[in-house]
Amino acid sequence: MSDYSWSPAEDYIIYTEYKTAEKPGDLKRIYGNDDRLPYFRNRSFLHKIDLSTGEIIQLTAGNLSSSLQDIKPDGSTILFSTTRMDYSEVPFHKQNLYELDLNINNLTTVWEDKLYSGYCQYSPDGNKLLVQGGPECFGETGVNVSEGRIPNSYDSQLYIYDLATKVVEPITKSFDPAIGDAYWSKNNEIYISVTEKDYENLYKYNLQSKKINKINLLVEVLGKIDFAHNKPFAVYTGTSISTPNKLYSIDLKKGNSKMISFPEKDRFTNIQFGKTEPWNFVNKNGTTIYGRVYYPPNYDAIQKYPVIVNFYGGTSPIERSCGGRYPINTWAAEGYIVYVLQPSGSTGFGQDFSALHVNGWGFDAIDDIIDGTKKFLDSHPTADSEKVGCIGASYGGYTTMLLQTRTDIFKTAISHAGISSISSYWGEGYWGYSYNTGAAKFSYPWNRKDIFVENSALYNADKFQNSILLLHGTADTNVPVGESLQYYAALKILGKDVEMVLVDDQNHWILDYKKRIEWHYTIMSWFNMKLKNQPQQWNDMFPEKNL
Repeated sequence: MSDYSWSPAEDYIIYTEYKTAEKPGDLKRIYGNDDRLPYFRNRSFLHKIDLSTGEIIQLTAGNLSSSLQDIKPDGSTILFSTTRMDYSEVPFHKQNLYELDLNINNLTTVWEDKLYSGYCQYSPDGNKLLVQGGPECFGETGVNVSEGRIPNSYDSQLYIYDLATKVVEPITKSFDPAIGDAYWSKNNEIYISVTEKDYENLYKYNLQSKKINKINLLVEVLGKIDFAHNKPFAVYTGTSISTPNKLYSIDLKKGNSKMISFPEKDRFTNIQFGKTEPWNFVNKNGTTIYGRVYYPPNYDAIQKYPVIVNFYGGTSPIERSCGGRYPINTWAAEGYIVYVLQPSGSTGFGQDFSALHVNGWGFDAIDDIIDGTKKFLDSHPTADSEKVGCIGASYGGYTTMLLQTRTDIFKTAISHAGISSISSYWGEGYWGYSYNTGAAKFSYPWNRKDIFVENSALYNADKFQNSILLLHGTADTNVPVGESLQYYAALKILGKDVEMVLVDDQNHWILDYKKRIEWHYTIMSWFNMKLKNQPQQWNDMFPEKNL
C-alpha cells in the first residue's frame, strides 16, 4: 500500500496498491522515453476496504496506473485518472479522468486524451471540479501572456469545471501569484496557498464576488496547512526570513492566528540574526527585478564585506524562509553580505514574467543576474566588488556554470548539480526531455542550436573566467553527474581554476544528514578560501594528493 484516503463518512477507505514489475533480465528493450526510468513499468491500482465487513475490492486494473483524485462529498463516487505517453505532441502525455460510482459500479469518462493534465477535487455539492494545472490546462482559457510569449507550464493556475455542462471558468488567470495548493471547503469557500514573489501566502476565493482576498498569517513562508472539515479553522506551519519553523492555529472567520508550538525555541534563544532588507532594480526591459539583502550580525557600515549572490534553480523563486538546504542566514553569519535576486522567468510574479523561462536558457535571467549584481555593488559601498561569489543549484547550477563564461565580476562560483550541456541533460536526465517541454517548448537540439549549443557552458568553456567549484551527488537521476564531470574535464584541459567534489550515493538533493553537513562545510570552506583568503578548512577537508 502506497497511499490511502478515508471516505467522507469514514465507512470505507480507498487505498493504492503499488505493484513492482518483473525484472527484464540481462537485456531490456526500451519502449519509449519514459521506459528508461527503472520504475516506469511498475503500476498502481485502487482498492476499496469496506470497514463494516472488512471486504476488499480491487477497483482498477489494466495497463495504466490509476491515481485517486478525490472522493465525492456524499461518498458515492470516486474520481481517478490515468496517464499514457504520446510522443506525437508536446507535452508527450495525455490524461483520462473518470468517475466511478461505487454503488452501481458505473464508470463515466469526464475527459479523455487531455493534453495538459490537471489535479482535481470536488465542489461541496459534487457538481463541479476545482482543477489545478498550468495556464494551458484548458487550451487558451487560462493563458495570460503577451503576444509572442509561451506560457510557463510550471506557473500553476486554478479552474472551476462544471461536470454537467463541461464549461470551464479560469479563476486565477489575472492573479499573479502561482498556485501551490487549494482546498474547497464545506462552506463553499476556496482557500489557496500561493507563491507570491518570495513569499508563500494564503488567499480565499469568493465564488459570489469572484474576488481573491489575502488572509494574513504570522509567517512569511507558509509551509503545510490542514483545514478542519466542519468548522472554519486550520492549523499551519511556517517560517519567516529570520524566524524558524512554528506551528499555528487560525480562525478563518476572524482571521486570528495563535501559536501552538515553537519546537526550536530554546535552541534559538541566544542566536543573533543580521539585518535583512529588500533591494530591487529595474532591468534593461524596464521590469522590476525583486531581491533582498542579508547582512552579517554586528554589521559595520565602514567595513568591506565579501558578497555571495544567490538565484533560483528551476523556475521557482528562492523563498524567504529560515534555514533549509541553502541556509542564507548562516552564510551571512559567516561574515558575508548575501544578495538574493529573482531573475526573469520565475513564477510568483505573473504569467507574463514566468513565460520568460520558456526557451530562456542563457538569455534574460543571465542578463538580470549580471546587471543586478553590478547595480547592487554600485549602490552598496560596503560590498567588496573584488570579492564576489555566486551559487546556484540544478537550473541555477546551469546558470552558475554559464555565468563564468559571460562575466568576470564573480571571483568564484559554486554550482551544485549544474547542467553543462542542455542537450545531454535533455536526453539523459530522468526528466530532462519532459522538463524541457516547459522550459524549452518546441525546441530541440536539432532546431535550436542557439539554445542547446551556444547557451551551454560546455561549448563555451574556452571563455571561462576566474574559478568554480562543482558539486554533485553521484546518484543524481534528475541532472546526471556527467554534467559536472564533462565540464570539469573541459576546464581542466583548458587549465582553468576548477575543483569538483562528488557526494557519494546522493541524488539531486543531499539528504543524508552527515553528508549534508559535510557538503555545507565544503561550500563555506570554498567561499572562505576564495573570498576571504582563508584556505585552512578547505585544506583540512581536501588536502593535496599526488595521485
